[in-house]
Amino acid sequence: MKFCVIGVGRFGYHVATILAKNDVDVLVVDSNEAIIASIRDKVTHAICMRISDEEGLRAIGVDEIDTVVIAMGENFAQSILVTALLKQRLKVPRVIARSISQIHKEILELVGADEVILPERDAGIILADRLSLPFKTLFRLAENFSISEIVAPAFFIGSTVDEIDFHDTYEVTLLGKKVNKKIIPLKGTMQIEEGDLLIVSGSNENLLYLKNL
Repeated sequence: MKFCVIGVGRFGYHVATILAKNDVDVLVVDSNEAIIASIRDKVTHAICMRISDEEGLRAIGVDEIDTVVIAMGENFAQSILVTALLKQRLKVPRVIARSISQIHKEILELVGADEVILPERDAGIILADRLSLPFKTLFRLAENFSISEIVAPAFFIGSTVDEIDFHDTYEVTLLGKKVNKKIIPLKGTMQIEEGDLLIVSGSNENLLYLKNL
């Protein structure tokens, strides 16, 4: 897989460097020479240029990239232009764009972005969930549906996964348990132990009920 990150602000910098740490091929593009100099040794390729047309994108090989992340959210017009060029002219398989507002997001989707994210909004939701929900939300899939981490209720200890029957009894899905920052799947015959951190998905209402058992 080949990735390209266009625009290296704080968001783009973290996306590009983490991709590189995950041992994938990463091309970074930004018009600021100082920024390119600061990231050059941390990614596969770093190019200093301002993208304004299809020829410029083809010249640096973006048409051969599998996934492009457009991280230049503050430049409203340019992010829309680049998204349109990538999807409509270069036919890049996957384009993910950063947005700064709902209307920006809607326009990016209209010109073909496969995925649009609003980092500030998403960070705000995560913080609000952490402050207000009585269980640790790992990922919100919808307004009232989450993947969460819950300490195994005392009622479960010593019972097997099959005996508890998470899906039919509690209307949640058991994804596994967290051990040393890793998620380990649990087979039906495995017993729940005291202190187990269970990773479950379901409606917030059902997750709250499970936590309070």
